[in-house]
Amino acid sequence: MSARARASKAGGEQFKAIGPGEFFFRNIELTGFKNPTRAIFQTVKEMLDNALDATETHEILPRILIQIEQVKENIFRITVDDNGIGVPQDKIPYAFGRVLYSSKYVERQTRGTYGLGVKAAVLYAQKTTGEPALIISSPLGDARSYRYKVSTDTSTNEPDVREKGSWTKAGKWHGTRVSITIEGNWSRAKSKVLEYVARTAIVAPYADITVVTPDGKLIRYPRRTKEMPAPPKEVRPHPLGIDIETLKRIAKLTTAKTVEQMLKKEFQAIGAKTAKAILSIAGIERSKEPKKLTEEEIKALVKAMKKYGEEKGFKAPSKEALSPIGEKLIRIGLKSTLEPEYVTALTRRPSSYSGHPFVVEVGLAYGGKIPPSEAPVLLRYANKTPLLYDERSDVSWKVVNEINWKNYEVSFPAPLVILVHVASTKLPFKDVSKDVIADVPEIENEIRLAVQEVARRLKRYLIKKRKEEELAERMITFLKYVPEIARSLKVLSIDPETKRPLVSEKEIEEKLKELIAKKIGVPKEKLPEVVLSIE
Repeated sequence: MSARARASKAGGEQFKAIGPGEFFFRNIELTGFKNPTRAIFQTVKEMLDNALDATETHEILPRILIQIEQVKENIFRITVDDNGIGVPQDKIPYAFGRVLYSSKYVERQTRGTYGLGVKAAVLYAQKTTGEPALIISSPLGDARSYRYKVSTDTSTNEPDVREKGSWTKAGKWHGTRVSITIEGNWSRAKSKVLEYVARTAIVAPYADITVVTPDGKLIRYPRRTKEMPAPPKEVRPHPLGIDIETLKRIAKLTTAKTVEQMLKKEFQAIGAKTAKAILSIAGIERSKEPKKLTEEEIKALVKAMKKYGEEKGFKAPSKEALSPIGEKLIRIGLKSTLEPEYVTALTRRPSSYSGHPFVVEVGLAYGGKIPPSEAPVLLRYANKTPLLYDERSDVSWKVVNEINWKNYEVSFPAPLVILVHVASTKLPFKDVSKDVIADVPEIENEIRLAVQEVARRLKRYLIKKRKEEELAERMITFLKYVPEIARSLKVLSIDPETKRPLVSEKEIEEKLKELIAKKIGVPKEKLPEVVLSIE
């Protein structure tokens, strides 16, 4: 071997490309599967979220069964059964065996975002138990049901189908049943798993959710209403939310014959006049074919959109892509689950950040069966998904804890729960585990305004309640002396000749009640029964 060859081998670096399947297999903790405890939680979370998306998006009242079984020591099989639309036969292997493959890469609010979710659980199963995922799917409108055992070939990011089969449906069931066997620690994961399901039930009171735990307990959250939020609609991207790579992909895939047609066809908020103005700023011919745009022209077009937005302004992003929970459902969820004495909710008007529409919703529950705590109990949600980890890093925590609750008649410890929900086509999470929403100024401001409004409502309620209590105390103070006063006045009204009272004790009591009612400003019929004995 020559000296040059030896130097190349000794001092050279070996370069290798890996696909997304292998990357996330090697770095599974990035997806939330950080340890056996978190793994059980994350698997239940991803499977429950998928089940709800498969039903809600298609306006099917969800009926979901979650079963967690202990197979052997530290090994658990998690099965989630839903009544959604099911997964088509040809899509099953890819939906569960190819990382970054999803039906959610559209401009529409969904629980999932990255196309990881359940695929990360499949990878974790491969890493810890070697077991493939078992999927049974019965698509809506299909005469057959399908059974697959799937894992991921991490070297190619292609599904590895271990078994498959199908049979003719015997009944009308439609939906998907997924079983994944993983290494886990149920005793430590239990509280977070059950909390996640309970918090999901709060914002989905239209769902029937049942959980069967490894220790044989059955927990059910029955459906409390048949009313559901309107499902989100897919919309075209907004020009302010576009980057260079996205525009490249649009230009490559569009069926438009000219750049001008592409802008009008592929984007919302761009009409003929706006398209011409943007192309003029970018210095691009209107008749140019999209597929022939150069790298520099793509960059110029993105800059032109931003500049036009700054100078002229686009219409706000379409709110049709969003599906807020709604004030009524938030109230139903909080009231039925927490049993407070007072509950209110507010859905703000849609707003936007960086071309992405979003809506902030806030619910407030106070008193009743809520135990007092030293600070408000915060329930955080992102696209209807509960956020349980890293609470203090979230923008909602920042806002709620900056509020001076004494200004709203609340002194801690107090029985106060605040629910904050942010719905968007693109949520600004701080990391891939999707536990924390970043401090985006537009979102922070909307949360603050919403929390302040429900806090003002609570203040009005507490002031009214306090006045009613003070009124009741005054009422009792007056009323408890009525019998004695009536008896005394009866004696004073005795006619010296007939030796009989001129007025009955009952008449005196009624007259006294009229005077008391007038004095404290309430209708006579609202006065309580006269206290018969003086304390």
